[in-house]
Amino acid sequence: MNRTTRPLPPIAAHVDAELARLDREINWLLALSPIHNDSLWSDFKDSGYRTIGEFVYAPVHLDLDAARESLFALPMEEIESPLLAPLLVEKQRELDRQIELIRFRETDRFLQTSLDLFGGVEPGLLELAQRILARVRPSSPLEADAGIDAVLEAVEDDVAWYRSRVADFSMQVEIDSDLNSMMMVSHGTFYVDDGICIPYARVQPLVQHEIGTHVLTRHNGRNQPLTQLEVGLAHYDPLQEGLGVLAEYLAGYLPGERLRMLAARVVAVDMVIQGEDVPAIFELLHGTHDFPSDEAFDVAVRARRGGGLTKDAVYLGGLRDLVDYLNDGGAFEPLFVGKFALPHRPVLDQLIEEGWVAPPELLPRYLSHPRASERLQACRELCVEDLFHEEPCR
Repeated sequence: MNRTTRPLPPIAAHVDAELARLDREINWLLALSPIHNDSLWSDFKDSGYRTIGEFVYAPVHLDLDAARESLFALPMEEIESPLLAPLLVEKQRELDRQIELIRFRETDRFLQTSLDLFGGVEPGLLELAQRILARVRPSSPLEADAGIDAVLEAVEDDVAWYRSRVADFSMQVEIDSDLNSMMMVSHGTFYVDDGICIPYARVQPLVQHEIGTHVLTRHNGRNQPLTQLEVGLAHYDPLQEGLGVLAEYLAGYLPGERLRMLAARVVAVDMVIQGEDVPAIFELLHGTHDFPSDEAFDVAVRARRGGGLTKDAVYLGGLRDLVDYLNDGGAFEPLFVGKFALPHRPVLDQLIEEGWVAPPELLPRYLSHPRASERLQACRELCVEDLFHEEPCR
């Protein structure tokens, strides 16, 4: 495949680089992740699941006013290309909303800012989530026999596999004792909870979600003239998370409870938008939908963090939109050129023609599996509520 590219025009290149620099500084996801969650959970249990304590966050060291001033000092009106200008202006606005998310953390202005950035829960998505909760049951129970050592071994093996193909593939790993998720990637760093304990059959699918999607697309974006494909064009989250969940299916094991978890997040976000807090969300998920108490609590806290972070609805929404795209015959490999939103696909084709985007340097490791084509074809034929495994694939 031809990877010949050319540099961006000077002003566009300057704006692109500055937006990327600001994106790296505005680590909004960590700023909105509560800390001391064990204490929060313990106090919630002691209250009989009736009251939730105050959320505690790490200090914010970013000068928000200075970041916003730098953002709006950029010469957006002077960008030379009418193709690049809308993409960069769109990213400028997204970064402004992210700064405001941090500024309005735990205030009554936070939820509206989150809705402006991520959207809410449209009726069709809520209906899909409710269908999944009603119809999909947990898969065959498996022993949680993999801890931090097994996860780190799988991560090291995955990184080595990519480096055997491209020498400059890189990723930092941080072990965290107070993480809001079992594992996650933020700004190219792979974070894993040191107390992680999951079935071994889930290790590879989750690693493929994080590394085979988030780290891989960042690597491919890093090699593009348009730097935004490394840090992410505006509103890239739904496609990224849709690809991440699909990676779990293509890696051989997306259990029913995982699909139910995505549906629960949609319901929890909708409840937060309606003004409900952690106890009510917990009661619905644990009492009505039979989620384990710790999982119900985690979903509720994730939706409530910051004052109502609606991002969690994009996992199921992104998966639904990606499956629709594949059902319509959409090409799969071009989705890995970097981080972008699915509606950007036609623009990316034009950017490739202009020489500002090249095909992906690396593709996910799971596509090297002997049954990868068969599994991908299945994704082109299934509806979302059927996209799960009752037991791990052989």
